[in-house]
Amino acid sequence: MANSTELKGKTAFVTGGSSGIGAATVTILAEAGCTVIIGYHSGVERAEQLIDRLPGTGHAVAQVDIRDPASIDQAIALLDRQFGKLDILVNSAGTTRPIPHRDLDALDEHLFDDILLTNARGPYSVTRRALPLLTRSGDAVVVNISSVSGFTGSGSNIAYCAAKAALDTMTKSFARVFGPEVRFLCVSPASVATDFVAGRDRAALEAKAENIPLKRVVEPEDVARAVFACVSHLRTATGTRIVIDAGHTL
Repeated sequence: MANSTELKGKTAFVTGGSSGIGAATVTILAEAGCTVIIGYHSGVERAEQLIDRLPGTGHAVAQVDIRDPASIDQAIALLDRQFGKLDILVNSAGTTRPIPHRDLDALDEHLFDDILLTNARGPYSVTRRALPLLTRSGDAVVVNISSVSGFTGSGSNIAYCAAKAALDTMTKSFARVFGPEVRFLCVSPASVATDFVAGRDRAALEAKAENIPLKRVVEPEDVARAVFACVSHLRTATGTRIVIDAGHTL
């Protein structure tokens, strides 16, 4: 686990922080000494229960709908009032729906737009509004939770693949123009043992793992450790992706 003082004095905002990858990331950052703001959409009880389990003090929750710029503005204003700066932003919130890629009738334009809005424009809007706080840090990092779907074209549906490809490209664009004050990185897992994709159970993940080089299921904690590495260790990395897939894409 992380050293309990390594990120002492740092402030982190994690969207989608009440469950899954986001919650695991909140935990590891708090264990490293960070003050963490858990961004949640509707899981306020999960967020508050998570705060009760975190080491350290000063942690907070912030309701945010990443599809709604006004909601993002309210969350960023809260961060500004309470902390005055932001050192770490983790864009973990997202959505998807399992749809076979051949089933274009099921993936209509309305659903396509909603998936792109949440998974691509949402992180853009949060980052755009958080940048003044991030630049005040002088040594900030934004970690976008992407997916191998963004560069393999295989995943829960075509729109999700397109959204993650957009997120990867935005990460490069942000990194190019906002260094050295802010670094930007993607962490790109394959299937992770969460309930993010409806109908995907542990047995299916374990069966899939038998056919990949490391023969192990990627856990939320594995992704969280990669986020921590982006923040604390990969200090000369920006605009690139860190693949956490146990060899799935080899």
